[in-house]
Amino acid sequence: MSCSTVYFDHGATTFVRPEVLAKMLPYFGQSYGNASSVYSLAKISRYALTNARKTIAECINASEENEIFFTSGGTESDNWAIFGVTEAYKNKGNHIITTKIEHHAVLNTCEYLEKNGCDVTYLSVDKYGKIDLNELENAITDKTFLISIMFANNEIGTIQPVKEIGEIAHKHGILFHTDAVQAVGHIPVDVQSMNIDLLSMSAHKFNGPKGVGALYVKKGVKISNCFYGGAQEKNKRPGTENVPSIVGMAEALKTACDEMIYVNTNLTRMRDRIIKEIIQNIPDVILNGHPTDRLPGNVNLSFKYIEGESLLLALDLKNICASSGSACTSASLDPSHVLLAIGLPHEIAHGSLRITLGYENTDDDIDYLFSVLPEIVERLRNMSPLYNKERKE
Repeated sequence: MSCSTVYFDHGATTFVRPEVLAKMLPYFGQSYGNASSVYSLAKISRYALTNARKTIAECINASEENEIFFTSGGTESDNWAIFGVTEAYKNKGNHIITTKIEHHAVLNTCEYLEKNGCDVTYLSVDKYGKIDLNELENAITDKTFLISIMFANNEIGTIQPVKEIGEIAHKHGILFHTDAVQAVGHIPVDVQSMNIDLLSMSAHKFNGPKGVGALYVKKGVKISNCFYGGAQEKNKRPGTENVPSIVGMAEALKTACDEMIYVNTNLTRMRDRIIKEIIQNIPDVILNGHPTDRLPGNVNLSFKYIEGESLLLALDLKNICASSGSACTSASLDPSHVLLAIGLPHEIAHGSLRITLGYENTDDDIDYLFSVLPEIVERLRNMSPLYNKERKE
């Protein structure tokens, strides 16, 4: 048994890098001023917020720092983008286009709006999890005011043709929002060249602190408040700013972007090694998601005749942390809506394993996974009545 934990669940969350924590610490102590106050102690916090805003804007190539609004994370950013635009553009129309494989922060928001007068089109995806651009364009009506499609899927890692989606949206005078929580800090994101009007991100996905995120809102795009209070965030998002976490978010994103080419080369190599060796050495395994247009660190496999929860528990006993899909639905007994959307039957979707790699993972971690996974799969399958029935046949 490994003497330390092997962490393969970076899609769920990541640890705060030591250099990020070091940047945050002064704002918990000596530089604790409220950024909205006028005295010198407050100016230190205000200056830190300005610098963080500039850093994040530069990392996604926003045209100016004032297009960055700080939030509590990806869920709030998604909610605010959709609710805020719906309210601000209610005179333009009532039709939203999204997909069947969005994070529930988008899906549940759209379902709520459906109950309150909006029409929502949920685009299908192909077996790899990609949308059809022709289907997208054909879904547009004269009432469509927003397209919200995620940049990269949190479960299967498939990357959408974001630039082309934005081009279609803008050709028809429609706003384009993308949930980029899994993309920012991991793959290149350029809001200008990719025709993005609103973008959601979350710090804890790229080795920053939990409980902080941001919403990019292109200059000129109208967005209503989701809640009301003080004048923070340009009168759009009230509440005293979480300065330590915002500083940490900016430092984490800058570090991730600076190291992206080197890190992604290694992650892609390890990702492809895991996929190849598991499929070659364990029978009845299916790769979910696009084989190449996927996040560098994402592996999603379905093991026939196995329950994903049992597989995760067995791996945990070997000190390996992984998941069966989105961390936000890990307590659910229902199969992943994403895997069902790409055409997997319920019984196979139930047996999924998501491995998401981080920059600190090594080939030794992968070797250890290979040393325990085949035995676990065989043992669990031997307990499956369906597996034993088909093997006899």
